Amino acid sequence: MAQDVLFIEYPKCSTCRKAKKWLDEQGIAYTDRHIVENNPSADELRAWIATSGLPIRRFFNTSGMKYRELGMKDRFAAGITEDECLELLSHDGMLVKRPLVVGDDFVLVGFKQAEWEQRLG
Repeated sequence: MAQDVLFIEYPKCSTCRKAKKWLDEQGIAYTDRHIVENNPSADELRAWIATSGLPIRRFFNTSGMKYRELGMKDRFAAGITEDECLELLSHDGMLVKRPLVVGDDFVLVGFKQAEWEQRLG
């Protein structure tokens, strides 16, 4: 039986809807969490980044307006710290790449069906 995972989404996001449909079709149990109404805390993000093995940069929604408004590309180039990144991500769900799937020993960032099939299938 598939494990129950945490599915963090922005319901208006088409990629999130596609990912949720895929989870439903696979019969994967999940707890749904709205990223803007219940934004991840800095501690949650720190733990998820560590579990994922990905650089913190991958947790940013690089195609979002907020990312551009805050000049994040230049801030990364200038050497923004992990704590500064966590502060930004934990205060604005729209900056966080979504959807996120958090399991006991893994974190998936964004919806890449092949990656999800390998991990959750």
